[in-house]
Amino acid sequence: MATLTSKAADLAGPGIGSYEELEQILPHDYHSLLTPKDTQKAIFAAKSYIEENLCKELNLMMVTVPLIVDVESGVNDLLDRDGSRSPIQFHIANDYGKHAIDAQVVQAATKWKRMALRQFGMQPGEGLCTDMRAVRKDYFLDHDHSCYVDQWDWERVITAEQRNLEFLKEVVRKIWKVLKGAETHLLTLYPELNDARYPRMPEELTFLHAEDILEMYPDLPRKQRETAVLQKCPAIFIIGIGWTLKDGYPHEMRAADYDDWVTPTRSEDGRPMHGLNGDILVWNPVTRRRHELTSMGIRVNAQTLREQLDLSGQLDFLKYPYHQAIAKGEIPLSIGGGIGQSRTLMLLLRKAHLGEVTVSVWPKVLKEMCSRKNIQVLE
Repeated sequence: MATLTSKAADLAGPGIGSYEELEQILPHDYHSLLTPKDTQKAIFAAKSYIEENLCKELNLMMVTVPLIVDVESGVNDLLDRDGSRSPIQFHIANDYGKHAIDAQVVQAATKWKRMALRQFGMQPGEGLCTDMRAVRKDYFLDHDHSCYVDQWDWERVITAEQRNLEFLKEVVRKIWKVLKGAETHLLTLYPELNDARYPRMPEELTFLHAEDILEMYPDLPRKQRETAVLQKCPAIFIIGIGWTLKDGYPHEMRAADYDDWVTPTRSEDGRPMHGLNGDILVWNPVTRRRHELTSMGIRVNAQTLREQLDLSGQLDFLKYPYHQAIAKGEIPLSIGGGIGQSRTLMLLLRKAHLGEVTVSVWPKVLKEMCSRKNIQVLE
């Protein structure tokens, strides 16, 4: 039986506590199905396919996105509610300090995108997609966590009537259709990826509420619950991440000021549930572990923003321009998310490590470990 301490420790981070543990987790019988050169070609084939079809399915347009933001804007993403993942901050001594700026490197473009919907004059049913880059310095660097982050960050204007669970599921299914299509596209371009050890992603996602999964595995920490359910359903969308469950913990910490995790909903059989957000997770047959691809959700409105900030002890955030714009109804209602590019490419190209599809910084101990296991990390 899991202790309360283990559940609390599981709320943030990858669930891997040391490189000794990672040594046991990385596969012992691995070899890449593609050469480094073909891997690069496949990466850009996948990126082109996903960007084109994501925009087509969700009626999005590609736009530029910031790498740095003004601290005073309040648009940087804090990722969670406990302050464990703080952004990189620096001072710009502009004009000899007369017009200086305190800036931060973005951790995600979640809040910026919603403000950008207004800037670009998006109407209901229209949206934007970005090729986002970010830095998250507080991760433990393992096989699928890097301090360098790349995402297809997207956002779409919705109406008040669309703030419901069925609309969320409809959008999730469209995203899954794009990811499945990308897999088929790559298997056609690179037949060597057709390996019997690595089955294709399932045609359909299974939708489960975080409350359902806790009832199924009440004594397991979150990541172990996900691992267990993925043995039964290899591709799932977990609904309601951020709401405090019956055991006193949320499924995972989620910031209070972007996704709506507090709105009451109902399961398909009529039981009371919570949340209009969630994550797509799959079983990765290469690493033989849970594998998160995307987080997304219907965004907070004025009411749920205040409620979630209150529950999180962060009502002081209402002083920021971003939060004021939501509270005053000055920016559109929206749905949005971030699809991890390297995570998705790692899965589609049957790779064992994120460093095979993205260039980042890794500790010497990890690079040496990968070398011993025939995993070629890019530098």
